[in-house]
Amino acid sequence: METQKVQKKHCDMKTDLNLLLECLKYQMDCPVSQKEALITIYSICQQNSEASEYFREIGGLMFINDLAKSSVHCIVKEAALFTLGVIIESNVYCQQTLCTSALFEDLILFLINKDSGVNLKRMSVYVILVLISNNKSGQTYVRDTGCIGLLLQLFRTTLSASKMNLSDENANQCYQLWSSVCSTLCACVNNPQNEDNQNICCSVFPYAKEWLESCTEPEIVRPICSFVGLTVANNSYVQKYFVSVGGLDTLAKVLIKLMHDSCMSHSSTKLAVVVTKTLDACIANDSAMGVVLTKYHTVSELLKLLSNDTLDTGEKISIILTIGHCTEVSEENQCELLQNNGLPLMIQVLTESQDEELIKAATFVLQNCKQMTEQLSLKINGNSLNMNNAEELDTQVRKRSLQDYWKKAKEILHRINLIEKEHDEESMQGRVFVDRSSEDNIEASKYHEANPADPKTYIERTHKAVHCPQLTSKSDDQVLPPSVNSSPLKNEIMNTMNPVNASTRQSEQSNIPCSVNELQIDSVFQSHSINKKTTCVQNQSVLQVKEHLFKQPAEIVKNTKQTCKSDQHLFYSDITREEKNTSATSASHKMADLRCIGCTAGGLSFNSKTFTKMLQSCPYQCDRHKVILEAEERYKKELRKSAVCNNNRYAIYEKQ
Repeated sequence: METQKVQKKHCDMKTDLNLLLECLKYQMDCPVSQKEALITIYSICQQNSEASEYFREIGGLMFINDLAKSSVHCIVKEAALFTLGVIIESNVYCQQTLCTSALFEDLILFLINKDSGVNLKRMSVYVILVLISNNKSGQTYVRDTGCIGLLLQLFRTTLSASKMNLSDENANQCYQLWSSVCSTLCACVNNPQNEDNQNICCSVFPYAKEWLESCTEPEIVRPICSFVGLTVANNSYVQKYFVSVGGLDTLAKVLIKLMHDSCMSHSSTKLAVVVTKTLDACIANDSAMGVVLTKYHTVSELLKLLSNDTLDTGEKISIILTIGHCTEVSEENQCELLQNNGLPLMIQVLTESQDEELIKAATFVLQNCKQMTEQLSLKINGNSLNMNNAEELDTQVRKRSLQDYWKKAKEILHRINLIEKEHDEESMQGRVFVDRSSEDNIEASKYHEANPADPKTYIERTHKAVHCPQLTSKSDDQVLPPSVNSSPLKNEIMNTMNPVNASTRQSEQSNIPCSVNELQIDSVFQSHSINKKTTCVQNQSVLQVKEHLFKQPAEIVKNTKQTCKSDQHLFYSDITREEKNTSATSASHKMADLRCIGCTAGGLSFNSKTFTKMLQSCPYQCDRHKVILEAEERYKKELRKSAVCNNNRYAIYEKQ
């Protein structure tokens, strides 16, 4: 039954097309009837490859082609060209039949004829568009016949910024023609990529730049960004030319304006993503050109855009890739990424996202930061930034600021490594019951072998710190997920990543003999000026601080060597001597041997929010989880301070 219905439908379609073709042939003196017949034909053939193919077989395609050239009536020409375009778009065989130099030459005549109206020119551009879309031979014809030069002329002259009023009917028709020209130029250079056409189309970049400077309306920015992005794609010559005419500077300025407007308009946010994609296309093949963007603080603007909740996954990938290309070789952009808490944001994306492409993009940015840290460890005392003569007065201040952030970056990598080692140890303790005293000896020997005071060894450990998407159990080589999102580890990492928080932590823990941050910085940057005895003392202090921050449960601590217990007791006594009396100190030691609810809930599934609430509800926390809660509170406090500072800086920038 269904088959009979389909056959009847096909039969009716063929009958209708035959009758309509006959109507066209016998209504030559009636342009209105011909126009109605053409409209009916395109409604049948639109998105119907079978109908378009049948119409070609009965000679209707060539008849409409001849009708468009020979008719003296403008409405018939327009309808015939539009119907041709619909049929070509619906069927590839029709596209191949009409893709000839003769048709391109006829279309050029329509475009250069002074008597041709705006709508007729628009229909002619539409036919050119469907002829060259996904068609390499069409791209060749449009170049060899000189049609591409005429399209570029229309791009320059069709629309005027002073007469940009889309509510006016005439201005709107001109805009529709200009928009069609932009789409056709995009098809000339893309899918497949055509470098010859790209090199020709880049000649109108100065005009595109002027448009972007004078107008940031979506109707103008979207077509120009699409045209620029496809024209510069994978073409180093065209990318350099676009930068040389100031196009990259203009895009950066447009992004700043759109980000300012995005607070009040959702459309501005979406348009900012379009501009971001174009920026990325301009620097993707040569990241060194991203240095141009440093003076506009583009990385900080991109981080603000990335924090918008309305973005979908594809838009986030585009933004992160742009950040990656900006920071790939530019030290100033890398510094800006650190200053604006970019690393915690990348780690959050890496740990919380399930999209493979998004994870790859975030890893790309983190890899850039890792390479940056390795390079700066070799030249931390030098100023590798190229300053202009006008900036020589504040060179020393900027140098000291940069060095501080590089040290923070090195501390981040080192702390991640230590936390991962602790996580490894806890997982192994829950699976295999071994003599703890021998295990402590092995851990101590490993630490002395990997002493951070040795720069080479430290660099090797920072290599391992970033490439740790998974942890491996030492007992049976099973791969364990890092669980950054569902354990206190995430809070510790996010706390450590914040450069401002790192400095706050130093001031709040001034009563500790030697803080973790100071030990790490001294071990990396002052190892050549310290004698061996001092180094041994620092190593012992590191072990003590580590033991205090991440204390093992009572059942495991019982088997520890007596010497370790005495050292730990001395360290706790130093911390509490000024705050509590002897009886309070002994009572706190008894409580420290207990395990809180966070220690006993290892087998359950938590995220950062539910785990924190669980710890806060517990009347007692062990030293380890107490430190984590305090660190999280400091991190949230510093985030709020950082947000206020960023807003103040942006306000100052706007005033300037």
